[in-house]
Amino acid sequence: MTFAMLFPGQGSQAVGMLGDWTHPRVVETFAEAGDALGYDLATLVRSGPEAELNRTDRTQPALLAASIALWRVWQAEGGATPVAMAGHSLGEYSALVAAGALDFAAGLRLVERRGQLMQTAVPEGEGGMVAVIGLEDEAVEALCARCPLDAVLSPVNYNAPGQVVVAGARAALDWLEAEGKAAGARMLVRLPVSVPSHCALMKPAALEFARDLDAVTLQMPEVPVLHNVDASPRVDLGGVRAALASQMHQPVRWSQTLLVLQGQGITALAECGPGKVLAGLAKRTLKGVPCHALESPAGLASAQTAIAAK
Repeated sequence: MTFAMLFPGQGSQAVGMLGDWTHPRVVETFAEAGDALGYDLATLVRSGPEAELNRTDRTQPALLAASIALWRVWQAEGGATPVAMAGHSLGEYSALVAAGALDFAAGLRLVERRGQLMQTAVPEGEGGMVAVIGLEDEAVEALCARCPLDAVLSPVNYNAPGQVVVAGARAALDWLEAEGKAAGARMLVRLPVSVPSHCALMKPAALEFARDLDAVTLQMPEVPVLHNVDASPRVDLGGVRAALASQMHQPVRWSQTLLVLQGQGITALAECGPGKVLAGLAKRTLKGVPCHALESPAGLASAQTAIAAK
């Protein structure tokens, strides 16, 4: 069976996520995460408050812990070994932990730091993100280039055909919402985030984060991990560090990543984390390559059966 494991990013979190799971690996993983972070992550995920879970410096470790908990369950229950891994934005760190490149505790502290730097890079309310639905990639790029304001406005998440997320300064996003439908967009949705991720506004934070990446111990992944910036794995640790730093201020090329995996002969995908966001994007992007969501015990069992039967 040729399959790849995918790990979700911010937006997949919710109070009560993984609430159906009582597997010892899930309990152990959240306890381990709490020890590494110095606060009770399990209670925050289980009970909230939602506003605190949605703080990016809390969201990022929470999603990493949730994804790795499910990865450990997958392994404990005899799940097949993927031939490749990829993660959407934050999920790239989950992929690297799962692939043995990054220690779990160190990864938790690293993404917490990443979240702190992202949160402080742009003052609250001065940046954000808008999902543009119904325009092809090139049309979104052209629309952003037409913005008359001297402000950042960039496509940053190439999620699926007809779905591109744009990040930038608040005034530029206001312009985009006013002009988007006239340019042919079916829908424009302002996302409930205050951080304009993956655009030039994050470059100062990325430069500072590069020093944190230099200080963390990395190993070459045991399974190839495709990086967001160009949908390609790296061949040395310097390349891994550079890709992670660049990811903070460069676009997530997710639809390209899925197409690369399909081109490598991948015949099935599994989403290892809460929610089904990546499964939905895969359905819109690929034909004939199912993506199984592992968010529940039933979903994981079904995925194991389907993948083993291929």
